[in-house]
Amino acid sequence: MLEMKHVSKTFNPGTVNEKKALCDLNLVLEDGDFATIVGSNGAGKSTTFNAITGAFYVDEGQIILDGEDITYKKEFLRSKVIGHLFQDPLKGTAPHMTIEENMALAYLRASGKENAFFSRIRKSDKEKFRELLSQLDMGLEDRMKQPVGLLSGGQRQALTLLMATMVTPKILLLDEHTAALDPATAEKVLELTKKIIAEHHITCLMVTHNMHQALELGNRILMMDSGNIVLDLKDEEKKKMTVDSLLEQFRIQAGKRLDNDRILMSAQ
Repeated sequence: MLEMKHVSKTFNPGTVNEKKALCDLNLVLEDGDFATIVGSNGAGKSTTFNAITGAFYVDEGQIILDGEDITYKKEFLRSKVIGHLFQDPLKGTAPHMTIEENMALAYLRASGKENAFFSRIRKSDKEKFRELLSQLDMGLEDRMKQPVGLLSGGQRQALTLLMATMVTPKILLLDEHTAALDPATAEKVLELTKKIIAEHHITCLMVTHNMHQALELGNRILMMDSGNIVLDLKDEEKKKMTVDSLLEQFRIQAGKRLDNDRILMSAQ
């Protein structure tokens, strides 16, 4: 489903602020893979996501999604087939528009119709929105005419997840999408995430700082350091790992210990 070949990206080249964010990164995701990504700040996790979504063009390499070379495809075109959730619940929705209007925009954009933003949704579409919202068990189906800005962080993140997957994306990118939520709400959004991914067989990449979460979720775990993937474990190999053995494998492969306090605290 996704292939990244020898991808490199350097920000501010030739200046004192030069930063090699991705260094000859290679990754192949099979259809239906659910991979968690762990790494210190600056390891290249979010940069990898931004390379996939087209937030910038890479300096070298190729990015292929579902057989199509999207290396130089514009970001707004990629957004039709790529779902992307951020750590900040305020991103991904328009606060002054209603829940129904936000869902309509997401639905029309992902539907692939020409002039989608000038199209109108039908009564059957609104009924579908209501049905999807009811599955969140947050009472949002009765608040469809209310501005999204009135929702809590957890409600907005759940809505954003729904919007990103209401038309099944080719790949779903989750960038610490529960990190800013309180523990109870984070757990609820995470359970909803697992349910949607499983039901729709969505290929997914998820960044997390929680080591236990990284081991428990999905069928694959990736560890990044200095703009590259230093450890890639899947299926049975992943199931055998403990937090301690995973940290030790990172030390061996990266040549240093993981130094991120948030990750190490979650490993307790």
